[in-house]
Amino acid sequence: MRRRATRRLPVRRYAGSPLQLLLLACSFTLAGYAGVRLLADDWLSVALWFVGAALVHDLVLLPLYAGADRAVTRALGMAGRREWTVFVRVPAALSGLLLLIWFPLISGQVADRYRSATSMSGDGFLSRWLLITAVLFGGSAVLLLLRSLRLRRATKERPPAVH
Repeated sequence: MRRRATRRLPVRRYAGSPLQLLLLACSFTLAGYAGVRLLADDWLSVALWFVGAALVHDLVLLPLYAGADRAVTRALGMAGRREWTVFVRVPAALSGLLLLIWFPLISGQVADRYRSATSMSGDGFLSRWLLITAVLFGGSAVLLLLRSLRLRRATKERPPAVH
């Protein structure tokens, strides 16, 4: 009697902690529940929104921020230190995200509607956004300065190479 040769598929074991696996399973469950609830009423509009958001990101936003990243790298003379561009990228991305979320209130377009809905003033969103942006870039500059000082100190303490 001849045995059939069976191919075994390689099995990869999960290397994370059980708590991480539990949290991952819970997040997938919550995302699935939110997806079912979201798609229950008007699934076509939601699907069109997702496809439109992906296309706008890939065809418009990605070339814009990739070009801005290259321009910052060239302008700051960081061709050899590309890892330092993160100190410009992160505050710019966070500031842009806040602008995207709060744009109607920052621009003042819906101040009257905001006042009627919440009985609070719609003024001040522009100044707060500018202040948050300044704090983000200032904090990033401080972190960059501390990092460069630490790197300079580490290179001074290093013994010279013997040839």
